Amino acid sequence: MKTTNWLIRWALGCVIGLGLLGPGPLLANDPPAKKAGPSADPQPLTENDFYQIVKLPIPDGVSLEVGGLAAMPDGRIALCTRRGDVWLVQNPTMESGQPHYKRFAQGLHEPLGLAYKDGALYTCQRGELTKLVDKNGDDVADVYQAIARIPISGNYHEYTYGPLIAPDGSMFVTTNVGFSTPWWLAKSFVPWRGWTLKVHPDGRLEPFATGMRSPCGIGFGPEGEFFYADNQGDWIGSGFVTMVEKGDFAGGNPAGLAWATSPDSPVKLDKKTIEAASSDRPQFELAQAVKELKTPAVWLPHSILGISTSEILAYLPREGAQPGGFGPFEGQLFVGDQGQSKIMRVALEKVKGRYQGVAFLFREGFSSGVLRMEWASDGSMLVGQTNRGWGSTGPQPFALERLKWTGKIPFEMKTVRAMPDGFEAEFTQPVDLATAQNLANYQVTSFIYSYHWRYGSPVINKQKCPVRGVQVSPDGLKARFVVDGLRQHYIHEIMLDGVKSATGQPLLHNTGYYTLNELAEGAKLNIPLAEVTAAPADHQHHPMPSGGAEKVSAKRTTAMPASWGKPEVSVSLGTRPGLVYDQTQLQVQAGSKVKIVFNNVDDMPHNFVLVAPGKANEVGQLALKLGIDGPAMQYVPNSPLVLYHTNMVGPGQSEAIFFTAPDEPGEYMFVCTYPGHAFKMQGIMKVVK
Repeated sequence: MKTTNWLIRWALGCVIGLGLLGPGPLLANDPPAKKAGPSADPQPLTENDFYQIVKLPIPDGVSLEVGGLAAMPDGRIALCTRRGDVWLVQNPTMESGQPHYKRFAQGLHEPLGLAYKDGALYTCQRGELTKLVDKNGDDVADVYQAIARIPISGNYHEYTYGPLIAPDGSMFVTTNVGFSTPWWLAKSFVPWRGWTLKVHPDGRLEPFATGMRSPCGIGFGPEGEFFYADNQGDWIGSGFVTMVEKGDFAGGNPAGLAWATSPDSPVKLDKKTIEAASSDRPQFELAQAVKELKTPAVWLPHSILGISTSEILAYLPREGAQPGGFGPFEGQLFVGDQGQSKIMRVALEKVKGRYQGVAFLFREGFSSGVLRMEWASDGSMLVGQTNRGWGSTGPQPFALERLKWTGKIPFEMKTVRAMPDGFEAEFTQPVDLATAQNLANYQVTSFIYSYHWRYGSPVINKQKCPVRGVQVSPDGLKARFVVDGLRQHYIHEIMLDGVKSATGQPLLHNTGYYTLNELAEGAKLNIPLAEVTAAPADHQHHPMPSGGAEKVSAKRTTAMPASWGKPEVSVSLGTRPGLVYDQTQLQVQAGSKVKIVFNNVDDMPHNFVLVAPGKANEVGQLALKLGIDGPAMQYVPNSPLVLYHTNMVGPGQSEAIFFTAPDEPGEYMFVCTYPGHAFKMQGIMKVVK
């Protein structure tokens, strides 16, 4: 039954989420498909035509909740699990039969990172960087050596990630903050929580940078720099990727600044300076006055490009690896997402010496939450997954999968570059000239997030940026387009819906999100420009709803109708950790007057959305497609499948709604439509005669 449900979810995700159905693959150099008529196009291809997910079998009884992956010189993969084990996996590419697992170490405290160096494995437990050594060659660790002690208070949220081994032999590790009151508010209870630490070969801890909240994603950039990724929370409006240098206040969560007065701290910034600046203004405005505050190199818009940012894996030339063995994206970063079980792609560039760039969706559909990624010996990507405690769109509790390039080139925007008067998109295949020169196929919208102490941020200051002209290169691989109203420091959504390849294929992913930290210099494009009128900016700020505000509408009534007298049914519905309601079965009579009090005691936002029988997954998919309009719409799609709903209710808050139960008996469903929650956070309201 579980397998059947998973297949149904996967199929719905492909059809509804991607809107793609394709028969057979089309090679990049194939001739155009024969057309059935003058306007016929070849069937669009899917992600699976280019990058296939292969599940590795896991031994019975083993909970392989992958916390770290490390490639071994002999082609094996080492992995650690959140249960405290380290496994060696022989033949992970399955080129010669099934993979073979052997437990190398056990009894560790939730290790969330793994690295190999000079015949030993290194892993970060919550409170320790540990070296594991096999002295007698039997593939079992004989030595568990503490290299460095990482302070912990015992708070449940104090994870430690890494290590990442630097070229000089030192190691980078990152530390989560703890959670305080309210439950989602970050606090650094002990030194160096919410920090990046550099561990020297002698075990000495060097505080390196702070501002981190949940720095699960760490990796090296295209030139060997240290990068980290964080995800939405207090003080962090959305996920992002940024380069970290010593002394940075990166990310923006001030909890770690509690230790800035320490003689060892390279960050000399008063925590009160940041806390006093809390407002609904963008982060970059404060960064102009506080030199230590580093804004993201690339934003990953929340709910569109993930909700729980994880691993950073650079696609760079590797010793023994075939150039281009994973497709046409060398030099770029792959970034995982645990909550939405997918991988993004980030193309960076430096403008005026500062990193910025564009982010795209790359691959969806993994079985569980994507936490760790590593290159296999054949150039494919191994993806370690888990969803315990956090939940994910991939319904499985854990998985180890391999992402394999089929050798076919997808039609994608390979990258987008900033130009003095707009942008230039570079494609992986030549474009169809007619569609690429049509201005109607280019849409650009800029927006940003608030910088405040509250959990996350909706999109603010949204503004359309009219496209006034386009020039396609002679080889058809580049399109430069002039954009009115470019805004420095803002995210620019670049949608090329309608641009096709020379063979008639639509873009596999037609939208990129460019973070314009610096305006490019150089010559502007000299072509005739269309006359357009710039749309006014939406300067409204939309803070997270406090819950309980009275409003009457057809689907959300928060004050009891005067004609009722009193509700016939009153239900108090809550939440539990792990993306679940505290009740998953409710029963009411058809046509009865119902009051639902929704109490959110979790550490993330949720809502209550009552939908038609069997339509929870479909409504969840519609919510994901709301894009940057999702927060303003409370992630509730405008659909007849939605019957009644609360607003998004923040942590520790509640909201009551009143409605009349459907007249038709049946098993109606309720679901949380916050991005990434819908496939797990569901229940049934049974309506009886």
